[in-house]
Amino acid sequence: MDYGFVRVGVAVPLLKVADCRYNAEQTDSLIREAADRHVQALCFPEMGMTGYTCGDLFQQKLLIDEAEASLATLMADTQDLPLLVMVGMPVRVDNRLMNTAVAFQNGQILAAVPKTWIPNYGEFYEKRWFSSSREVLADHVTLCGQVVPFGTDILLKNGEVGIGIEICEDLWMPVPPSSYHALNGANLLFNLSASNELVAKNTYRRQLVAQQSTRCIAAYMYASCGFGESTTDVVFAGNADIVENGVRLADSERFSLHNQLLIADIDVERLNNDRRRHTGFTAGNLPESPRYREVSFALPVLDETVIDRTFVQHPFVPSGKELEERCEELFAIQVQGLAKRLVHMNCKHAVIGISGGLDSTLALLVAIKTFDKLGISRQNIDGITMPGFGTTDRTYMNAVNLIQKLGVNFREISIKKAVSQHFMDINHNPSLHNITYENAQARERTQILMDVANQVNGIVIGTGDLSELALGWATYNGDHMSMYAVNVGVPKTLVRFMVQWVAEHQMDNETAKTLADVLATPVSPELLPATDDGKISQKTEDLVGPYELHDFFLYHSLRFGFRPKKILWMACRAFDGVYGEETILKWLKTFYQRFFSQQFKRSCLPDGPKVGSISLSPRGDWRMPSDAAVRLWKEDLE
Repeated sequence: MDYGFVRVGVAVPLLKVADCRYNAEQTDSLIREAADRHVQALCFPEMGMTGYTCGDLFQQKLLIDEAEASLATLMADTQDLPLLVMVGMPVRVDNRLMNTAVAFQNGQILAAVPKTWIPNYGEFYEKRWFSSSREVLADHVTLCGQVVPFGTDILLKNGEVGIGIEICEDLWMPVPPSSYHALNGANLLFNLSASNELVAKNTYRRQLVAQQSTRCIAAYMYASCGFGESTTDVVFAGNADIVENGVRLADSERFSLHNQLLIADIDVERLNNDRRRHTGFTAGNLPESPRYREVSFALPVLDETVIDRTFVQHPFVPSGKELEERCEELFAIQVQGLAKRLVHMNCKHAVIGISGGLDSTLALLVAIKTFDKLGISRQNIDGITMPGFGTTDRTYMNAVNLIQKLGVNFREISIKKAVSQHFMDINHNPSLHNITYENAQARERTQILMDVANQVNGIVIGTGDLSELALGWATYNGDHMSMYAVNVGVPKTLVRFMVQWVAEHQMDNETAKTLADVLATPVSPELLPATDDGKISQKTEDLVGPYELHDFFLYHSLRFGFRPKKILWMACRAFDGVYGEETILKWLKTFYQRFFSQQFKRSCLPDGPKVGSISLSPRGDWRMPSDAAVRLWKEDLE
């Protein structure tokens, strides 16, 4: 099973200007290496059969004939190899000479795609020798004794895989041909190029490739010629890139004196899923787009055992400087969302239940920064700690310290007496530590918060995060409910880093120390009595599984719509050496069972800001019936 991956290659061969046989030999060598490494589609640079810098030699019939003969020899010598190959060469069409990409497989030419935008400026004078695709009417050409489709309206197709081809300058235009290719079904875009080196040009070129890949929701493979081209006036560095939807998977060594072969596995399923989510991504929106001709090609089998793709364990959490930037931006979104809600309601008071855990800590930090921004006293925030039967000294002291050090109004309201009375009222044995025992405490706390909010004419700020919502790890009409939920879009794995970021960048040393201890405290609802030595007895991740696994499942399931079997395979790679397959499978089954069974809680969520690519708001990104069946997803894992 290939899980929707396609292995692509970009080759930069050594060449000799106008020596077609030598160039074909170098191309042959790289094709064989690519085949040995299971490459399914391979691209070479522009004019690779002759060399791009032949100049007026392009007007010599001998050179054009030799390029065609060398192509025929190359195809014959590699006809036993299954991969699709794209090479660049001059081709005669209707008394014109065309700068052309020729795609062939198993000795048969599938298509010849000409260049559209012919440069005629600076060091480039291609119009002296070549014509644009717009200057010919032919839609077929005879090449190496074969009559083959010719034009820019060609899509090489195999099932869900579509390949579009453009040449060098085409990419630099306001609307490149690859934009039309993508809208008509190409998810793999290949560019055969010959781009010379200038100071700072490479940076711009790499940005251009990445942007076009992102804009087209496609993989973009770029191959530019290197050592061996004439250096009479310019130098070619052999630039090559493989980029998937803006993410660079591989790039070449610039100014190399050797043949180069870049290889990467493209997740075509992921690209297609993204396109389906963007309903505006259709050629129907471009009435001037040509009707594409589909040319079928065979896609060699790519076994899952050879797929060379790694997956980050924490997809919601970037690394390095990007993590700091992400935390700063997400925190600003949370603050802005709460500020708008307070201003709209003309509200100057807020109430938050502070447990000494991560989520309520982040919510409190958002609240104080919001009140600072609005010029409202922090004393208008009621930070309420509500000790219960499972509250430990550690979380209690952290809650008290945070409330006091951050300058908000401290209130302590024990729930023990009220809950004990409630147990008597409903005839529940308090020694029976079941779901009634737990949820009665959570609902009592919510009742306190709501009623205090009424007292001070304020709003209750919710603390639950995205991961808890996905698992339904909240008491219905308990901590599940609030008047504005600031953490609703933040996954658990990112909550930790955001609290850490605030501690390091916006807090004094004493407050930072308290936040550090909050970060070191096990995640727990603390609804069951502590151990004999006063430690937390109820650890969330022991009950529902590690949040880092659930966030991995959540991200790949909702962001890309991957099936459970693929997510399991990816997780086993990402967490190799951390969790075994049996453990990952166990918690993945738990994830799907809880995700489906707990939708009813998400169907009536309070408002809260979306901060990332995934949201479970029933009014926005996630609209799911509460009684949907989980059967298909469970069976996929059997």
